[in-house]
Amino acid sequence: MSQDVPIDTVIHGECVEQMNRLPEKCVDLIFADPPYNLQLSKDLWRPNMTRVDAVDDEWDQFESFEAYDQFTTAWLGACRRVLKDTGTLWVIGSYHNIYRVGKILMDLGFWTLNDVIWVKTNPTPNFRGVRFTNAHETLLWVKKAGDQTYTFNHHAMKAYNDGKQMRSDWLLPLCPPYERVRLNGEKVHSTQKPEALLERVIVASSLPGHIVLDPFLGSGTTAAVAKRLGRHYIGIEQDETYVRVARDRIDDVPAPTPEQLEALVPPDARKPPRVAFARLLQLGLLQAGDRLTLKGTGAVAIIQPDGSLVCGEHKGSIHRVGARVQGHPACNGWDHWQYTDEQGTVRLIDELRAQVRESDKSQAEG
Repeated sequence: MSQDVPIDTVIHGECVEQMNRLPEKCVDLIFADPPYNLQLSKDLWRPNMTRVDAVDDEWDQFESFEAYDQFTTAWLGACRRVLKDTGTLWVIGSYHNIYRVGKILMDLGFWTLNDVIWVKTNPTPNFRGVRFTNAHETLLWVKKAGDQTYTFNHHAMKAYNDGKQMRSDWLLPLCPPYERVRLNGEKVHSTQKPEALLERVIVASSLPGHIVLDPFLGSGTTAAVAKRLGRHYIGIEQDETYVRVARDRIDDVPAPTPEQLEALVPPDARKPPRVAFARLLQLGLLQAGDRLTLKGTGAVAIIQPDGSLVCGEHKGSIHRVGARVQGHPACNGWDHWQYTDEQGTVRLIDELRAQVRESDKSQAEG
């Protein structure tokens, strides 16, 4: 691990300034819970005339939409600089801000992987009865535009959903009372997120040992969950009280033992990552028009620009064409198709796939 990356620390300061001090492309995952710019102008009262403890903090107040957009562009730009090419970014927000954030993400060259809806099982009612109860928030999951691989632990997510593919609507309660951080009986942070939400984000899109950055750390939920799950963390927070509370909270989280750490490796990571055959063309390892031979048959196929093969009357993927030529129901094309290298040696295309995996691994670790 580079000595220039301040892992497992909570940094007191303004997020853009502090991110600009970090090395370029040094973090694997970013979770951001920025100010929502709620634009509240009146107090909210329950029917029993008790005041709702709403978000009225100074950090959530902006003089105009333009000022909020400038702020958002600055911190997202800083995130893009420190995020690895193989990393991903999550941003959570409400209808007040998430559409503006999404537009800016696209302008900065991010590619949306999913918008995930956190459906709250116990939302705060709309006491005035003039609109629907706001019962959800939106998480945008994005990566840098391009063909780089990124971490998604598909099978680990299925474990959270009774063995079925995880959907993009997550039914979870608000932060429960036993997680709520309090000082002198009062809650410390008005928008503290539940650990279950952060656990899904971190398990889905990172691996043990990865570095997780939260530029708006607040009471420390992201860092606390990252530590519990065997990830490194960097938290940035400008409020001194939040910094103190977050550090104490994180200190109370035990780091996983080596045995626990091994168990935290998701099933997806225990298998080599998938590589599309077309990626060999994108990386220049093979070219459209090159000839492949099918081991043990003498059959010759021509690589097409889209990564498919043509062999006589057969056209399709390396697996489909391999199966059809041999008259078999299935075929692992990586183990059967061969190419000729620059020295004239005939080799399996699986050797090129191994090169891609090793390159991706080195890039992710670097």
